[in-house]
Amino acid sequence: MRRPKKYESGEAAQYISRRAALRKLQLSLNDFRRLCILKGVYPREPKHRRRAQKGSSEIKILYHAKDIRFLLHESIVWTLRDYKIFAKKSGRDRAIKDFRNLKRRLALFPEIKLDHIVKERYPTFIDALKDLDDCLTLLFLFSTFPSLHLIPREQSNLCRRLTIEFLHYIIASKSLRKVFISIKGYYFQAEIKGQKVTWIVPHYYPFKPQSRQEVDFKVMSIFVEFYTIMMGFTNFRLFHGLNMAYPPQFPSSVLQDTEETYKDESSFVSDRIAALNFELLRTDKVQEDEEEPDIDMELLEQDGDSKRIVKMKQEAQEVSRLRTLFKGLKFFINREVPREPLVIIIRSFGGKVSWDSSVFAGATYDESDETITHQIVDRPSLSTQYISRDYIQPQWLFDCVNQRQLLPTNKYFLGETLPPHLSPFVDSKRDTYIPPEEKALLDPSLIETHAQSDDESEDDAAEQEEDAVDQELLDAQLQLAYQQETAEYKKYGGPDDVNEDEDALSDEEDDDESEDEKEEEELDEKTRRLLEEKEKMSVQSGKVHKVNKRQVHKAEVDEHRLQARMVKPRHRNLFRKLIREKQTKEKEEWLLRKKRRNIDANDKEAKKTAKREARKAAAAAAAVASKLSGK
Repeated sequence: MRRPKKYESGEAAQYISRRAALRKLQLSLNDFRRLCILKGVYPREPKHRRRAQKGSSEIKILYHAKDIRFLLHESIVWTLRDYKIFAKKSGRDRAIKDFRNLKRRLALFPEIKLDHIVKERYPTFIDALKDLDDCLTLLFLFSTFPSLHLIPREQSNLCRRLTIEFLHYIIASKSLRKVFISIKGYYFQAEIKGQKVTWIVPHYYPFKPQSRQEVDFKVMSIFVEFYTIMMGFTNFRLFHGLNMAYPPQFPSSVLQDTEETYKDESSFVSDRIAALNFELLRTDKVQEDEEEPDIDMELLEQDGDSKRIVKMKQEAQEVSRLRTLFKGLKFFINREVPREPLVIIIRSFGGKVSWDSSVFAGATYDESDETITHQIVDRPSLSTQYISRDYIQPQWLFDCVNQRQLLPTNKYFLGETLPPHLSPFVDSKRDTYIPPEEKALLDPSLIETHAQSDDESEDDAAEQEEDAVDQELLDAQLQLAYQQETAEYKKYGGPDDVNEDEDALSDEEDDDESEDEKEEEELDEKTRRLLEEKEKMSVQSGKVHKVNKRQVHKAEVDEHRLQARMVKPRHRNLFRKLIREKQTKEKEEWLLRKKRRNIDANDKEAKKTAKREARKAAAAAAAVASKLSGK
């Protein structure tokens, strides 16, 4: 029996370095990276790196040996080798100026087909939907890029078309659920076939070229190459699920890739937005506004879990209301407002939208239309306004979608300070700090309480100031009246008359007290017992129990030390890690609470200062008016 050698089994045999993988596949580093991205093979982190690297202590990029053996049987490997052969032969023909042979070779340029890889990586349609987040984010990003050295214009056009098709499906199916504005861009979340898909639409800015060291566009374009094929399959299935024709037919006035749109970036973006404001053809006569059938509650009652059934019914009712949130409303977007996210939101919930036709293409009605209900503006004032519509800021749309109801527009008028824009993607039952505005969303009664608390505190402070002024005036008046009264006594009656009246009053009081004592003595014993019982039954004021914070903290520290001693030695590192995470969360929560207290204090002080200045200005104006009236 042969004795096994060192590093022939175990982790050393399970992992292979990148250099050994390149030798085994006979590929260059760029081709190997491209193959791994397309096939979904990534480096692995071994449990014991030194064993996996056969005793070497340096850091190497390791792969599973079975993944590399899996790549040996891939047909793309031969296509990548054909690329290398094509480059050599075409270079030779170009060097010897054999253009006839070079033209023949260019016609036979090898092409990579990724259809089988998409089917291999995603056996079912639900698997593809689960992995759609990164795909959509990257395609939306590339759809805004101009033509670059490593990103051809055809790839950007393909990304633009695929993303527009997906957004048309979101609009037709009304599957949008959450939206949020952040520094990165606009977050959208849709529910497709029971799967939650989240993606980011970047803010539109003029493109700024980046150096190669900061962003590797070549690697990103390889991901896009795979995601475009995957997105094409996904759009095909989604459109046919809604009985819509695929590929969709857009109007001839939009999505026309000409030399003018290639040069003008604004027209390129304008065409993309205009394509979202058109209805697509359907293969059946079903109305777009047809709602999904309600849940059969009688069938669900057989499960027996009534709470779960009620929760499902409530969720279904909320979703049905959300799908028609903006139904019957007409919006007009001003030119300074970013149109793409607003068009997606308005059309996804049944509303109609338009903009200035003289600036952007794709408008369906003008600003002078009297049936417009809301005009979205992002400037402090407007010269001309219609009384039949509400002029609101863009945040109103996002907050209405997140709260699943039409909110009052008075907080979103022109020039108003907007309420906080809260993220709908956080857990409402988390243990960390929750701002009061978010608590108010969960409990509507807290909205008034929180709003009134500041108003009441300000009103109390103002009332206290006014009461102090009134009290000073009253004291001065009483002092003046007292001085006048004493002067009159001294002038007419003198102090002796006053003392006689006081003596008479004191004699009368002594007589009353003696009579009361006699009446008490006449009470019998039963009455005394009743009085004693009543005194015992009376409510007495309680005493405040002072908590010694030092003793409470000491008890918590002792309890923590006892818990640490009870932990087993092998679990001590894990216990310390949990304690550190807990301390970090508590510190973050404390810092956020402190920050909120400082902000509230500054706002309160600013409001007080503004009120004082307003009062001073009013008092000065009143003084000037009184002087003028006196003259």
